[in-house]
Amino acid sequence: MQNGLDLNKIPSPDQFVTLTKEEQEAILELDAIKKFVKGSVLINEGQYFSESYHVVSGIVREYRLINGEEKTFNFYTDDEGIHFPTSSLERMKSTFTLECLEDCRISVVGFDKVQEMYKRFPRFEKMCRINTEHQLQELQERAARYMASSPEERYRNLLTDRPDLLDRVPQYHLASYLGIKPESLSRIRKRISQSKA
Repeated sequence: MQNGLDLNKIPSPDQFVTLTKEEQEAILELDAIKKFVKGSVLINEGQYFSESYHVVSGIVREYRLINGEEKTFNFYTDDEGIHFPTSSLERMKSTFTLECLEDCRISVVGFDKVQEMYKRFPRFEKMCRINTEHQLQELQERAARYMASSPEERYRNLLTDRPDLLDRVPQYHLASYLGIKPESLSRIRKRISQSKA
């Protein structure tokens, strides 16, 4: 581990992809962990991508403006990468904003450096591709479950799948993430609390 980034914690569903000591050291050398205070914006909607991010500690919210209202689509927490693979291959504008909800430590690496590493270490590229595919699969499954569930079911899923968000994210952001108003979330929480009493 160096600067808080632990390569052993990078999830890899393919157990055959393991990095040599040389590969790990090269990756850690390019690692540039930066500190961001709560409220910092990593990228604004409409800006061009030039970097990839890995949250070492803290929490980052992904949101989009829809009819002038912020709609929260995801949260990235400790030891999670923020992957948008097509943006590194084409010069694309971001369709969302990334905002730090806590003081964060984030690994920020330019796409040019990432491409250099892919050329030097093909297994690193394979590991990153597998991890990105795994994350996209999780997002697709989460979106499908979201569409098929009621607001209360969504909240119960949140209690099961991501309970850490409940104490770290303001209720109005959680409500937006669940697709409901804050007052509706309050009623759901009260109803669930009373049913446990």
